[in-house]
Amino acid sequence: MPKVRWGVLGVAKIATEKVIPAMQRGEWSAVTAIASRDPEKARAAAARLGIARSYGSYDELIADPDIDAIYNPLPNDLHVPWTIRAAERGKHVLCEKPIALSAAEARTLIAARDRTGVRIQEAFMVRTHPQWSKVRELVREGAIGELHAMVGVFSFFNRDPANIRNLPASGGGALMDIGCYLINTSRFVFEREPARVSGLIERDPGMGVDRLTSLMLDYESGHAVGTCSTQMVPFQRIQILGTTGRLELEIPFNAPPDRPCRIVRDTGADLFGAGRTVIEVDTCNQYTIQGDLFSKAIVEDEAVPVPLEDAVQNMACIDAVVRSAASGRWEVPQ
Repeated sequence: MPKVRWGVLGVAKIATEKVIPAMQRGEWSAVTAIASRDPEKARAAAARLGIARSYGSYDELIADPDIDAIYNPLPNDLHVPWTIRAAERGKHVLCEKPIALSAAEARTLIAARDRTGVRIQEAFMVRTHPQWSKVRELVREGAIGELHAMVGVFSFFNRDPANIRNLPASGGGALMDIGCYLINTSRFVFEREPARVSGLIERDPGMGVDRLTSLMLDYESGHAVGTCSTQMVPFQRIQILGTTGRLELEIPFNAPPDRPCRIVRDTGADLFGAGRTVIEVDTCNQYTIQGDLFSKAIVEDEAVPVPLEDAVQNMACIDAVVRSAASGRWEVPQ
């Protein structure tokens, strides 16, 4: 079976600690090169991870004729420019979330994709995890009756002013870093776009990034409500509620690769859990699955699992949250 030869832009923690090791275990993916603006960092990462080649610049890597696809985990403000540069070199690109700083910027990637003929996808790894596929299957089957609400929380604590997540110019802040998951998964479960969006933002007085953001997405048939924060206790949880039951994802986003995930299904028989059953989802690595599905699409000349247009729609919702927080009104994603 031919494997797609991957190059990685940068030595970001998510790449070196999570994505690269996971993709190296894939059936369709081979990580063969890594680049950094610091050649020594690239060499050290390559040696540590068993990667054959390292480059001291991103341009050198995307010019390598032996690289088929690029994984782009650079800071948010570098997602679009380097994805376009890679596409123009004929490389397929899997780009970390959020794929852009706005819906308008994300649309430039559609133009680049169509112009160059390469595949480009936003790396929302949760879309490939079986627990989310199972949840959507249960909702479709009517396991909770009519879907009416989805409620989520995603938070961690990081007040380091030098951290990329706390730099406004780099696209930092809670909404862009983790609130995007609340939006993306609600769109996945409701299987439609929200008619309108409301948002409330509290910004760090020193760093300027949003440290606490709450949002509501009106799907007309139901609502998705979420809160995200970069300055709260680390926590994540999703509740999906219908007319006759609910589903709970215990670790919805950072799903562990070394143990099963659990979905709680509750009929609401009583408030003490008499109607609860637990569905275990087999141990897997969502980054391995994500990389292999993208690679398989390249090898077999198929469409990627999640089209780039979906990334634009997600960015439109993020934009609407920001506009709503400023206007104090409901905003329509556009």
